[in-house]
Amino acid sequence: MTQQAEILLLREENLFLRTEMERINKLLQEALDKLNKNSNNSSKPPSSDMVRTKSLREPSGKKAGGQFGHKGNNLSMSNHIDETIIYRATNCTGCGKDISGVGTQKFERRQVYDIPPLRLKITEHKSEIKCCPHCACENRGNFPIEVTQPTQYGNNIKQLGVYLSQYQLLPYQRSAQMLEDLTGHRISEGSLVNFTTTCSQQLSGFIDALKINLTQSPLVHVDETGYYYNNNRNWLHVAATGDSTYYYPHEKRGKEAMDAMGILPAYAGGLMHDYWKSYLDYDCLHYLCNVHHLRDLTFCEEQEKSVWAKQMKVLLLDMKQGVDDARALGLQSLTETQQSQYVQRYDALMAQGNEEHPLPEKQIGKRGAVKKSKSKNLVDRFVNHKEGIIQFIKNFTIPFGNNIAEQAIRMMKLKQKISGCFRSKDGATVFATIRSYIDTMRKNGYAIMDAISMAINGKPIIPFVPAYSP
Repeated sequence: MTQQAEILLLREENLFLRTEMERINKLLQEALDKLNKNSNNSSKPPSSDMVRTKSLREPSGKKAGGQFGHKGNNLSMSNHIDETIIYRATNCTGCGKDISGVGTQKFERRQVYDIPPLRLKITEHKSEIKCCPHCACENRGNFPIEVTQPTQYGNNIKQLGVYLSQYQLLPYQRSAQMLEDLTGHRISEGSLVNFTTTCSQQLSGFIDALKINLTQSPLVHVDETGYYYNNNRNWLHVAATGDSTYYYPHEKRGKEAMDAMGILPAYAGGLMHDYWKSYLDYDCLHYLCNVHHLRDLTFCEEQEKSVWAKQMKVLLLDMKQGVDDARALGLQSLTETQQSQYVQRYDALMAQGNEEHPLPEKQIGKRGAVKKSKSKNLVDRFVNHKEGIIQFIKNFTIPFGNNIAEQAIRMMKLKQKISGCFRSKDGATVFATIRSYIDTMRKNGYAIMDAISMAINGKPIIPFVPAYSP
């Protein structure tokens, strides 16, 4: 081999090694980025954090505990007395004489709040059977409509079973154990499943009215989270407002599931979400969650050392503080001057972001789109969705973040931690239906036990459509 050929071979090997090193470095950086993601700089839940993270919330300066002016919740004397016990003064503590016949001047009162022991009450229903002396026809008395079996559970025990398993999220086994401890009677897990299934079936009219209400709402918060049954990942979707919550389970995460949910295809209001791109397929107004943006910006600042991300985070927090201050004064929006100042800062940062994070050059011989950094993708999002990001400074009915949906979706994570995954798709559907009802009742100020009782009796409460009847 000639010297020139050896030089060419070494150059080719050198080029190959440099290319391979760049590929390895790129893979290593991607792995490090994933490892460094936590609940503070991404959408990962706090439970996945390996170490304690710093909260995005700023210190309020207030001392821990109840604040000045906070109204206490101590027990007060009640005028509704169920039982009165009088303790007689029979002998004088001074001289020892009998004073049982002396008239009472006044009483010192003390009240004890308690519940009576819970025990299962068995009521026997008997229907008379009589033979008519005139025509010999056999006649029977009519049982109540809810008494259909020789032996059955009543609605009170059913509502308690549904409450424990669907609201307190206890597993069926623990719910059965708790009911046995309270009442002295063992209820099978199968009976509890039947209670929840029956309750869910009674809510079909409520769900129809709920979906109509959400479709007509001016602003809807949406989100989704994963859950499992039969070792397969599925998705729980949520659409929520300040007075309504609708949960919908589906095998898919994207548009197919959102269409099947039956709200977004006909929705024309404002949609608050975290930039999951399937939401952008719908022809409505889009508002992006800035709490998610703060986490993403924190990641870009910490891991990619982006100056732009740090300054954009400051601007978003300044905007939020400005809105909070104006809202405290009873205003509905910032002044035109304030809005203009914030928009100018925003536009200046967009120019800075494009300069600091230009589009990477396409490498010769590589197919497909050029892979962008997290910071570059975020700059592009802030450029392309400016109105959806800053709309909250122009209209105070638009919140800073998607907290309503995130609070609703957090319930599924809590359920999985307490009682585990579902055994079937039907179980997930029953759970989602009942939780839609329960969370909507909670938002409207109804007592949960009373609301469940109404549902079991076939008369669920529908607070947002008074004229609607299931």
